[in-house]
Amino acid sequence: MKLIKQSHACVRLEKDGRTLVIDPGVFSEEDAAVGADVVLVTHEHPDHFDEGRLRAGLEANPAAELWTLRSVAERVSAAFPGRVHTVGEGDAFTAAGFDVQVHGQLHAVIHPDIPRITNVGYFVDGSVFHPGDALTLPGQPVDTLMVPVMAPWNKVAEVIDYLREVGPRRAIDIHDALLTDLARPVYDRMLGPDGPGAGGTEHTRMVTGQSIEL
Repeated sequence: MKLIKQSHACVRLEKDGRTLVIDPGVFSEEDAAVGADVVLVTHEHPDHFDEGRLRAGLEANPAAELWTLRSVAERVSAAFPGRVHTVGEGDAFTAAGFDVQVHGQLHAVIHPDIPRITNVGYFVDGSVFHPGDALTLPGQPVDTLMVPVMAPWNKVAEVIDYLREVGPRRAIDIHDALLTDLARPVYDRMLGPDGPGAGGTEHTRMVTGQSIEL
């Protein structure tokens, strides 16, 4: 399986000629969902779900389908009958050859005065876990963790503790569009071997368009 990093929280996974895209939002490329056979959306915030980008992907491939939580499904299901599936914590399904498990329920706390919305994470092929906007524990071994490295709802100490608790072999940064070039080396050091330590996890920062074989 090949993993391709797109901007911010968007990730593409390719296997056996099929493509799965997670979270094509406003900070990702205009064609982020184009070419997808499967689209997964973790929650309704625009940096994870942009209706225009999602529609472009579903319209480009009439066989492409979307799996997401109810708040997103309700906004697009009428336009794509039979192609939008609502999921929640504990669900599992197979789509275009990808096996997906759903973990999590709520978005991380941004501030006590801001109501929390639903958020789910996706564990793909028992290998790659994308938690969306929460530090969700999948409750099973993870090879590659897409780690939300910088957001209004987290701090680096929480990210380090999350890596230690999940204990993946590899952690790849997502949710990084708000990081400046000056800040990136600081986060690299904090999450890498020269920082407090993330329990032996290999920390990787990928540029947009870069790919790795898993």
